[in-house]
Amino acid sequence: MEEKTSKKDIRALTLEQLRDFFVKSGDKAFRGNQVYEWLWQKSAHTFEVMTNISKETRDLLNANFVINHIKVDLMQRSSDGTIKNAVRLHDDLVVESVLIPTKTRTTACVSSQVGCSLDCKFCATARLKRMRNLNPDEIYDQVVAIDNESRLYFDRPLSNIVFMGMGEPLMNYKNVLKAIEKITSPEGLGMSPKRITVSTSGVPRMIKKMADEGVKFNLAVSLHSAIDEIRTSIMPFNAQMNLADLREALQYWYGKTKNRITYEYVVWKGINDAQKDADALVQFCRFAPSKVNLIEYNPIDDGEFQQANDKAIEMYVTTLERRGITVTVRRSRGKDIDAACGQLANKS
Repeated sequence: MEEKTSKKDIRALTLEQLRDFFVKSGDKAFRGNQVYEWLWQKSAHTFEVMTNISKETRDLLNANFVINHIKVDLMQRSSDGTIKNAVRLHDDLVVESVLIPTKTRTTACVSSQVGCSLDCKFCATARLKRMRNLNPDEIYDQVVAIDNESRLYFDRPLSNIVFMGMGEPLMNYKNVLKAIEKITSPEGLGMSPKRITVSTSGVPRMIKKMADEGVKFNLAVSLHSAIDEIRTSIMPFNAQMNLADLREALQYWYGKTKNRITYEYVVWKGINDAQKDADALVQFCRFAPSKVNLIEYNPIDDGEFQQANDKAIEMYVTTLERRGITVTVRRSRGKDIDAACGQLANKS
């Protein structure tokens, strides 16, 4: 075991570093290109499968590196077609990812942290606390696994990716962006960034950083209340990163990118189901073109949070539409296998 841990994970190397490794080993630089293609485009899990390089070269790689690929420990299928993967990492920690199929698309919901850095009271993942950030290759591997399942079970490649699994993506900013770079690269999966959405609970400093770096993917914000006092009661970190700071960061984002902002919003009974809550949401959204996804709540067993009734949802829809804000009501998928929003917590 000691020998394995002393070896470097080869996927932490850039293409240039791989090429340099081969030159220093007395080989040709292009060998690095061949290996890089096996690692990313072909998602090789072992050096043995790299059939266009010699056994001597494969032995050299085995002596110096490991490929810390993920393993799907358990795959569960919901009655509605949703698939949940319990993904075991190289250090035996487990995260979960979900494949959500519809008639026209398949979406991968991927995790970015083991546990979560934030403390939202309504989310099962938040109770785990953050154990570590996922590496870019661990995020990438989740997407590859779901793409394979999409092809196998639904006869089509993966069409969309949402960073809405376990963890706060913007608290693992560098690795999430590196993973997206690989996912969208022709040397990786070649997916369009427009098919990728990063969902954040709202980290103003990092939203501005994304805007400055000119990212091309979509942004979604888990808002759930546009009234500070209420938002802090359900998302305690809001006391440090409040709505005024969030709104300023989102205005900055829109000014730089001109991209519409999506808000994820759950309506709970007795918490944010009054007219004043809907009015506050309208006021918060008005500075930029936006879309609100009203999401069905999925209980995490203690009863403190309960889904609002249909009348409250209708009130929100009417209020938002009257003010020209696009709104959709999202029914949850995969509830019977704890794969729905807010339920990912390694129960498996």
